[in-house]
Amino acid sequence: MTIKEIQEEIIDEFSMFEDWMERYEYIIELGKSLPIINETYKLDENLIKGCQSKVWMHSEIDGDIIKYTADSDAILTKGIVALLLRVFSDQKPQDILDADTKFIDEIGLKEHLSPTRANGLVSMVKQIKMYAIAQQSKLTS
Repeated sequence: MTIKEIQEEIIDEFSMFEDWMERYEYIIELGKSLPIINETYKLDENLIKGCQSKVWMHSEIDGDIIKYTADSDAILTKGIVALLLRVFSDQKPQDILDADTKFIDEIGLKEHLSPTRANGLVSMVKQIKMYAIAQQSKLTS
């Protein structure tokens, strides 16, 4: 699936919920389904700066796609990371760089997070894009 198709799927899923408590529960469930990150990637250098809770993220190139793994010590944040990885993992670096994140606004996520969590969300997206830049440069060099 393309990034846009995955984002549309997420928007459709979130539209089924009546209120934000149900959406929070869904995000927490997504976090529980996040694959376990290899402990060797839980290093300070993989911590995302700007997040209130600890979020580790790692990327590697597999052929011409990027695979992301991540973890967090906070259950809601882990769900947010799972949502982002669902969109951006297993995609080509250039597609990640070209993608927008309008789906975050369309599902109302940022406005329903505390300011520090919203900043953390922005930091996670920035890190995903930074990894894509790094991996793209490896592919073109």
